[in-house]
Amino acid sequence: MSVGFIVLLSVLSSIAQRGSKVLVALSALHLGASPFTVGVLAALYAVFPLLLAVYAGRVSDRIGVRTPILLGAIVMALGLLPPALGSQGSGDGIAMLFLCPALVGLGHIFLHVSVHNAVGAIGGAQQRSGNFALLSVGGSVAAFIGPVLAGVSVDYVGYRVAFVLLAVVAALTGMLCLLFRGLLPPRPGSPHEERAGGTLALLRSAPLRRTLIMSGVTLTGIELFSFYFPVYGRSIGLSASWIGLVLGAYAAAAFVVRLAIARLSRRFGEIGILTASLFIAATTYLLLPLFSQPWTLMTIAFALGLGLGSAQPITIMLTYNHAPAGRSGEALGMRLTVNKFTQILVPLVFGGISAGFGVPPVFWANALFLLGGGFVSLKHRTTRAGMTKQ
Repeated sequence: MSVGFIVLLSVLSSIAQRGSKVLVALSALHLGASPFTVGVLAALYAVFPLLLAVYAGRVSDRIGVRTPILLGAIVMALGLLPPALGSQGSGDGIAMLFLCPALVGLGHIFLHVSVHNAVGAIGGAQQRSGNFALLSVGGSVAAFIGPVLAGVSVDYVGYRVAFVLLAVVAALTGMLCLLFRGLLPPRPGSPHEERAGGTLALLRSAPLRRTLIMSGVTLTGIELFSFYFPVYGRSIGLSASWIGLVLGAYAAAAFVVRLAIARLSRRFGEIGILTASLFIAATTYLLLPLFSQPWTLMTIAFALGLGLGSAQPITIMLTYNHAPAGRSGEALGMRLTVNKFTQILVPLVFGGISAGFGVPPVFWANALFLLGGGFVSLKHRTTRAGMTKQ
C-alpha cells in the first residue's frame, strides 16, 4: 500500500474535475449562456454526489477502494467527451455541456470517497494527519494545474481539444489504478467491524454534526469562486488565461498553507484553524468585486486560498476521526452529501441573484454565508474549550 500512489490518483482525477468546471463555465459563456445557466451547470456537478455519496461510502467500506476508483475514473473520462464530440452550435453545444458535469460528478464521487477512505486507513492515528496533509497538498497541486490547463488550452487549442485533454487525464487515472492495483488497500476496515444503526445514527455525534455543517460552508466558498469568478472575469474583460491564473493563485496559496497544517494544528488546534479560515474567506469575498486589475485579483485570490486552503483537509480529518469503526467511508459520504446539497442549492440561488443584480452581490452574499459559518465554528470552539475545562 502506498499513500503516494493514492495521492497521485487523486491529483490526476482532480485535475480533470477542477479543470472541467472552469472549462464548462467558459464554454457555456462562449456559447451565449446566461449566468443562471452557468449556475445550473455548476449544480449538476453535485446532483449524483448528493444522491449517492453515502452509498459510495458504504461500497468503499464493504468491497474496498479499488473498483470504485477504477470505475469512477472511467465514467469521468466518458463524461468529458460529449462537449468535444458534439456540435458547437449554441443550442446543441449547451445541451452537450449538461452531460459533462452530471457524468463527471457521478464518476468523481465514487473515486473521491474511496481515495479519502484509503488514505485514512493507511497507518495509525499518528500517521493519519500527515497522510491527509499530503493528500491535501496534492489537491492544491491539482487545483492549480486544472484551471490553468483549462484556461490556457482554450486560448491556444480551443474548447474541443481542451475537453479531450482533460478526458485523457481522467483515463490515465483509471489506467494507473488498473496496472498498479496492488498499491491500493483491498479494504479499509475489518470485515468483522459492526455497522450498527442507519446512516442517520451517525448524526447522533455532536462533533460530527458540527463538522458537517462547517464543511458545507467551506466548500461553498471554494466552489462559488471556481464557477463565478470566470463569470466576473469575463464581465470585466479578462482573458481565459488571466482567469485561469487568478484561480491558480488561489490554488498556490492553498498549497502553501497546507504544507504548514501539522504545525498550525499543534499551535492553534483544528477548530481554531477552521474558525480563522472562515473569517478570512468572508473578508476576501467582500473585497473581490471591488477590484478589476488582474494582479490585485490574484492577490485577493491568494488570500482566499490561505483562508480556505486548510479548511477542507481539516474537515475531512475531523470527519474520519469522529466516524464509528468500520463506517469511515459512510461518514465521509455523509460529509459529501451535505456539501453537495449546499452546492446544488447555493449556485441556483446565487445564479438567480446574478441574473437579476449582477455578479458582485453573489460574492457579497457568500461572504455573509461564510461569516455565519465562522460564528458557528467559534461557538463550537468555545463549547469544546468549556468541556475540556470540566
